[in-house]
Order: sequence, then C-alpha cells, then structure tokens
Amino acid sequence: MILEGEYLYRIAENEITETLAAMGAVLIQGARAVGKSTIAKHLTQSGISLDTSASLIELAKLSPEVILEGATPRFIDEWQLAPSIWNAVRHEVDVRQTTGQFVLAGSATPADDVTRHTGAGRIGRVTLMPMTLYESGNSTKQVNFKKLFQDDFSTVGGFGGLSV
Repeated sequence: MILEGEYLYRIAENEITETLAAMGAVLIQGARAVGKSTIAKHLTQSGISLDTSASLIELAKLSPEVILEGATPRFIDEWQLAPSIWNAVRHEVDVRQTTGQFVLAGSATPADDVTRHTGAGRIGRVTLMPMTLYESGNSTKQVNFKKLFQDDFSTVGGFGGLSV
C-alpha cells in the first residue's frame, strides 16, 4: 500500500542524476501528471514554484537572477510562466562553470522564441514517462521484454508463459 506523500523510486532518477553530473542544468519534460515536479523535488536541495504567486512570476520576469538564488541543485517549477528564466539559467551556468546547478520542469512548453537560446551544452533534457508497473509496485519486474525479443524465455516461468 502506498501512503500519501510517500516517494516512489523512479527509473529516470539515474538519467536525471547523470545529466546533472554532466551539464549545468537539466530540463525534465513530459506529459502532465507524470511526476516531473515530484522527482525534481526529491533530487534537488532547494526550489521554487512559480505558479504559487503572480508576484513570483513578475519577479522572475523582472529579476530572474533572484529566482536562481539558493542551494544547488535548485529546482524551478513551472519555469515556462516566465520564459526569461531559460536564458537566465543558461547565463548563470556559463558564469558558475560547474555542473548540477538547476533543474527545470513545467506542465507546458512555451512558444518558440528567437531570443531564447537552445541551451545546447548547458541544459540537458530528460523526458519523464508515466510510471511503469514496477515503479508503482504493481509488477515484480520478472518479465523482461528485451529478453523476450531475444528469444530468452527464462524469466516467464510461473506466469503462464513457457517453462524452461
């Protein structure tokens, strides 16, 4: 039974951690309600959610450097509400010259803007998918699809599959 507020391990943690170790920042992207904010809060030291106050959005637009202050890695949730945050993160990564500074996530992608840098070399991207059955505790992870496609049926005994 999963208790409310209990964090469930996500397979993507490894990819996010590896990306943070190699880049100045990471953007966690994915569909709504897949756990982007939850995993980011779990993996960061400080954070701010721009959707909690219209004043925060205005502050982020006028003085994005203030939003970036805090223990790192720093999580900035709903960053797309103040798209200037993107260039501010890119710039701060250049200034600090170190990895693992920021994690960005949001429930929407802002429209393309010719003034926004791609983030190449500074901001890595990780796409978070919905929880697997294993992550949610609804599977034992004994059936391995990769092995099945390699004609290895050794993991399916006892589940109505072939016995070896």
